[in-house]
Amino acid sequence: MSELLTASTTDDYRSLVDESSARVAVRFAEVTQPSSGASRAELQRLVDGVDLAGSGVGGSAAIREIDELFLANAVWFHHPGYAAHLNCPVVIPAVAAESILAAVNTSVDTYDQSTVGTLMERRLIETATGWVGFGSGDGVFTSGGTQSNFHALFLAREAAVPTIEEPRSIALSRMVVFATASSHFSVGKSALLLGLADDAVIEVADDGEGRMLPSALDAALDAAAAEGRVPMAVVATGGTTDRGVIDPIMRIADVCDAHGVWLHVDAAYGCGLLVSRRRRHLLTGIERARSVTVDFHKSFFQPVSSSAILVRERRDLAAGAWHADYLNPLENDEPNQVDKSLQTTRRFDALKLWVSLRAIGADRIGEMFDAVIDLAVEVGDVVDDDPELELVGRTQLSTVLFRVRPDGASPAEQDALVAGVRRVLFESGRALVAKTVIAGRPCLKLTLLNPETTLDDVREILAMVKGAASTLASIDDELELVGVDA
Repeated sequence: MSELLTASTTDDYRSLVDESSARVAVRFAEVTQPSSGASRAELQRLVDGVDLAGSGVGGSAAIREIDELFLANAVWFHHPGYAAHLNCPVVIPAVAAESILAAVNTSVDTYDQSTVGTLMERRLIETATGWVGFGSGDGVFTSGGTQSNFHALFLAREAAVPTIEEPRSIALSRMVVFATASSHFSVGKSALLLGLADDAVIEVADDGEGRMLPSALDAALDAAAAEGRVPMAVVATGGTTDRGVIDPIMRIADVCDAHGVWLHVDAAYGCGLLVSRRRRHLLTGIERARSVTVDFHKSFFQPVSSSAILVRERRDLAAGAWHADYLNPLENDEPNQVDKSLQTTRRFDALKLWVSLRAIGADRIGEMFDAVIDLAVEVGDVVDDDPELELVGRTQLSTVLFRVRPDGASPAEQDALVAGVRRVLFESGRALVAKTVIAGRPCLKLTLLNPETTLDDVREILAMVKGAASTLASIDDELELVGVDA
């Protein structure tokens, strides 16, 4: 009997997929908290107990084992108690599309491996560049925002190299990238991978809330040029990871145009605004960027992975083209996506977004993203009105930053509670919140990306936060009484 998915094994395929989807459906229906709360030691024991070197146990037994090992201990982003990172619940049509693309196993690197898949991805990229406002732009799907940002900065580097009349190694040492402290970590990582100098990322001052100051950017560009450095790119952020704020893109574009610098907009988080009928104006100016990152697996409610880099000028993507006789020979005029992508073999992830748009429409996706932003506004008000909590700034998207402030607690004591509260909630499995640092002080972060989460759901999380803080403070007081250093 063959284990491969072929014409002769379709009955086995239906049976195993039906069983696996049924088990997932049961877990979705019965899950009562975002994670099991099992300890790392316990999970390690379960994982180590599986014999991966032995004989196979059969498909049904393997799926049953995955149900008991993985699904029983997975982190469930659809549960209202999950409010930690930029992970969203996913729309059902995209999940159905995921099963299709996995079964067919299309690779969209060359046309002869994908045919209509290539044409569908190109059509979807055309749609996405239209949302941005690129008149005749282009792009390609990627694995995520980190790859999209890296790809954009690679293109910016290649565009800058010919402008410097020096050997390439010296040119690279002079190139600099401008971003704020709130920019995604992938900006610095990309500079490293692109062979730029250790100090190539120049930090531009912000307004105190995380938004880049155009006047500070202008001054930083002038200063870099005066030092003989070459401005390679400016990275504006369309939704910072922690604060959820958006740089003033239009004014930044004015500065970039005046200096002739590549503008990249990292809209991995805020790209859902592109299809919002109420908040699209928050990204005004994005159409003036040279490149844009969008993460559909954040604010378009798509399964991982579903991201893209979009460019205003089609010719820019040619900088990464590489020809191989066996793959995409020069004499071949087929529309090979490998000519645009940094990847070779690449999943047909565009299918998920295609099916989602056809099933529920872009307007509905925009409404869903608006819903989580509306919820964040409400939660911010609740936190601001609670004497036991401290709101740390306001968001334009769907994050809420705050601290617990028990009566009489000093700032240092408040800071000390942050990690402990997060750990207590994580270990219980009842709620998951994130921790970050703002202006040198730690704080808790809620990232709200579930359109079905209610204000009452978040009130429950806040109650658990306060309860954990109270317990930790009591323990510290008791230890102090008996002379033990907590």
